[in-house]
Amino acid sequence: MSFDIALSGIQAINDSLDVTSHNIANAGTYGYKSSRANFSTLVAGNQQTGVKVGSITQSIGLAGGILNTGNTKDASINGRGFFVTRASDNTLQYTRVGIFNASEDGYLTDASGRKVQGRSLTPPSTTLGAEGDLKIPTGQIPAVVSQKANYVGNLSSDWSITTYDASTVTPTTPPDPSTYNMAKTTTMYDTLGGKHSLTQYFSSTAPGQVAVNYTLDGNPIPGNTTLEFDTNTGQMTVPDPLVAKGVVTLGDLSAIDTSDATLWPKFTSGAKMGNAVTIDYTGTSYFAGEATTATNNADGYASGTYQGIDLGSDGSVIAKYSNGEKQSIGKIVLATFADEGALTQISDTSWVESNSSGPANTDVAGVGVNGSLSVATLEQSNVDITSELVGLMTSQRNYQANSKVIQTESTMLQSLMQAI
Repeated sequence: MSFDIALSGIQAINDSLDVTSHNIANAGTYGYKSSRANFSTLVAGNQQTGVKVGSITQSIGLAGGILNTGNTKDASINGRGFFVTRASDNTLQYTRVGIFNASEDGYLTDASGRKVQGRSLTPPSTTLGAEGDLKIPTGQIPAVVSQKANYVGNLSSDWSITTYDASTVTPTTPPDPSTYNMAKTTTMYDTLGGKHSLTQYFSSTAPGQVAVNYTLDGNPIPGNTTLEFDTNTGQMTVPDPLVAKGVVTLGDLSAIDTSDATLWPKFTSGAKMGNAVTIDYTGTSYFAGEATTATNNADGYASGTYQGIDLGSDGSVIAKYSNGEKQSIGKIVLATFADEGALTQISDTSWVESNSSGPANTDVAGVGVNGSLSVATLEQSNVDITSELVGLMTSQRNYQANSKVIQTESTMLQSLMQAI
């Protein structure tokens, strides 16, 4: 009997060594979770008959170290959750390895070529769609016409009083500099993505009043306005930023006849500006000293071609284009389980759900119990090499002890046979 018990001990130690060696071999594997062999007693009736590896516990809840990669297509999970991927056989597989890229057919994939699951977005909408494969628009994005501009700055109360004269202004004859105090140019885009210059000429017409006149590509356009300020506080009162949000309307620029190539050389056939173009002056002040500009920009952009993707800390997948635009085209979802330790481990540092783990609960990062994402980092293996080496030495001693039992048992039997 003692011979069989010692033999079961050697077999259990061999099974334990398989687990330990697997841990050590994967000490450098991203997203790997170590396992532990749990020994249990073998009993037949009321008699102990040996030992076996009763179960293997996965340390899925123990996070590994974080490695900074500098690659904005990498991400690690801070807290609970798994990235959800769909394999070629349509099975859903779960992993902590956040190495992503765009496939040739325009899908977000992981390092093993599986399609990453998420909720899609169709710009300019911000409403998330149904969960599924994340399709990346890798082609050309169309031009978007400019319809809103923003200007924020300080219009100096020290300016001298001037009178703007628009009567002689043409593309080849700019306004007389003595008729305005400051000019600022904003880049605008037409319906075909052509660039145009919207110039604002600021003229102080009275204390607390600044007239703004506009030209587009050097041509005077309708929509001139007067900004009014409280001379005591330096804050804008007209348009009222609290009521009208400091917005002025230039009018329907799309109605401008741009057919004369002499006056409008930057327009190609069929191109138009936006209608009801507005400029928001909210935040502009009227203080003494130097005139300054904090914001001077407009919406809209030229067409652009796909150049790659980045990840956002909220799980957003951001497509980048040659025109400098970035568009969020979806969000990666994370999965959690009632008993994540019961997941079934498969290749590629991944798991599939089991009856014991329960079904996956999916949502975007940071929602519910889902962890947040850390971009340009990867989760390392959680294997503790020191503990594994100590375990190896313990296994070696146990192996030697069981071998000694077998050797002693053999010697005693041999002596018994000689005595007989």
